[in-house]
Amino acid sequence: MAGPVEAVAFDYGGVLTTPVADSLARWRTTSRIDPQSFTACMRAWIGRKAEPDSPIHELETGRLGMAGFERALAARLLRTDGSRPEPAGMLADMFAGLRADEAMWELADELRAHGTKVAILSNSWANTYPDRLRDGRFEPVVISGEVGLRKPDPAVYRLLCTRLGLPPERVAFVDDTRPNVEGARRAGLHGIHHRDAATTRDALLSLIESGPAAGPTTSHPNQETRA
Repeated sequence: MAGPVEAVAFDYGGVLTTPVADSLARWRTTSRIDPQSFTACMRAWIGRKAEPDSPIHELETGRLGMAGFERALAARLLRTDGSRPEPAGMLADMFAGLRADEAMWELADELRAHGTKVAILSNSWANTYPDRLRDGRFEPVVISGEVGLRKPDPAVYRLLCTRLGLPPERVAFVDDTRPNVEGARRAGLHGIHHRDAATTRDALLSLIESGPAAGPTTSHPNQETRA
């Protein structure tokens, strides 16, 4: 494959895995979390008008630990019976339903086999990542809590490009969250909003094989997957 895009960076949760929303929905059901309290909390902490030092932002940049975040989240949520949920173990339970999307891992291997660099850029919620994420197939692996920067801060996309040794116009970025894709585009990368493996593969191969028709803002018409 030859073309202007020489590297592809993938988000982890919701891109290399099954949808994060599905895992959260299972957790809300099994833990009997009141959906309105959860939605209100997420809007306040991670919505477009969220304060820059919200607990989610602090967690993703490593300034707030897992236990502190769980206590803060439990204090904002209600169960359907009006009680507060137990903080300990909450984050593990929230993401327990995630499973690898093997078609996306195969796509990463396909890209590498054709000479395209593949990387990871992930906002971490104190997640435990699988061993194969760091087995050498992805380079670099940029985790927000390890570098103190989070998407969509333009600085984290610049760091990614620096570690790849490429200018942003040579890098494509795949994420299931629209604000993170928009942030990548503003930083000069080619942003692809992920919906499923087949459409993401088509969008990436189009960029790699022939180059985009309209510069770094070229996108695939995917649907929103997370607020």
